[in-house]
Amino acid sequence: CASQQSASQPTANKAVITETTVTAEERRRHRFVNNPLITQEGKKVRFYDDLLKGKTVMINFMYVFCKNEGFCPVMTQNLSKVQAMLGDRLGKEVFMYSITLDPETDTPEMLAAYAKHFKPKPGGWQFLTGSKENVSAVRQSLGFRWTDQEQDKQKQEHIGILKYGIEPLERWGMCPALSKPEAIIAYLDWMKPNGKRPFG
Repeated sequence: CASQQSASQPTANKAVITETTVTAEERRRHRFVNNPLITQEGKKVRFYDDLLKGKTVMINFMYVFCKNEGFCPVMTQNLSKVQAMLGDRLGKEVFMYSITLDPETDTPEMLAAYAKHFKPKPGGWQFLTGSKENVSAVRQSLGFRWTDQEQDKQKQEHIGILKYGIEPLERWGMCPALSKPEAIIAYLDWMKPNGKRPFG
């Protein structure tokens, strides 16, 4: 973390670091963690460097054996409609990530079997797992957290929301993952430079 040098310390030949010296790139890099995750194909990736940096993304949390009245597969099916509407934009302009909240159960093999039902485009929509600690760090850095620790431990408290953003522009938003696919895409596109406000 940047910190300003104490006035009592010598300043000769030393740059005093202030908020104004932090570049946009440094600010972006430190906004999110860079913990390792694993794709459904078993590939190790870094959260910021490989999945977020310089990209337009949509991110949600789920788990295969959903105990919340089967909400996860319904939500994932809705995201498959978003994938279809994005067409060729997916994997080039927009990237989708579904991260398990139950990494101890949802291995890459388990996620791969689950993902087959929704036909994710290779390189466009990835399902991710990792260690319990890394998944938790990623989740919290994205704002999927509760201040009440007991509530925060409940997996079902972190599903149902889709986070979307344009990382290089530092523009982020959230919406229900069951929103109409065309609405999800419209609000994402609104954040582009000169993007038009959707639906009037």
